[in-house]
Order: sequence, then C-alpha cells, then structure tokens
Amino acid sequence: QLQLVESGGGLVQPGGSLRLSCVASRFTLEYYAIGWFRQAPGKAREGVACISDSGDSTNYADSVKGRFTTSRDNAKNTVYLQMNSLKPEDSAIYTCAADSWCGSTWSVRDFGAYGQGTQVTVSS
Repeated sequence: QLQLVESGGGLVQPGGSLRLSCVASRFTLEYYAIGWFRQAPGKAREGVACISDSGDSTNYADSVKGRFTTSRDNAKNTVYLQMNSLKPEDSAIYTCAADSWCGSTWSVRDFGAYGQGTQVTVSS
C-alpha cells in the first residue's frame, strides 16, 4: 500500500514562506506523479499543484501561480511544495497524493493514494 507523509506545515505571518515535504514509504516515488491539494474548513478540496514523475512538467492552480513551486528529489523519495508570499486564504490542510500522471484533470480527479495532511495557518 502506498504511504505518503507530509511535513513542514505550521503558523506563519502573511507574506511569509513555508516548505512542505511529501515523503513516500513502502514504494518508489519516482514512478508517480504527485499532486498537492488543500482543504479549508467548510470549503471543497482544491488542487494546488502537480508534478510529473520525472519532474519535467508542473501544473499550478491560478490562485497560487507565481507564489508556489513544486519540485522533487527522487533520490530522497521526496516531493516539495515551496510556498512564498503566503496569504490568510492559503490557510488549509495540505495533502500530497500519488497517481500515474497529472494530465489535464489533475486538479479535479481522485488520486490513487493520499497522505494524512499537514496544517498550514497564515495569520498575524
């Protein structure tokens, strides 16, 4: 069974930065595309970013373009989400997920496996 574990969340002031990590256990991450999703209380899940298995292709939600960057280090079996210029509306539980590809539907379809999530709170 695929297992993903996120870390790096926390409390940050508006305008600040955080870097989330997504580590895979029991499988090799390099064969999977990884999506980042977030969900705030009372809101629907939102696709934030997706990175292909090779790392050559990335996709971003319009709400985070220019502020968030996803990358991967397959040697470390880890995918990252660098979040800069954070806003209060970025506050949510962030989850990484694995699937075979990103494609055009990455932000709206279900992925094969999800982590438990990490809380990000942007507040002064």
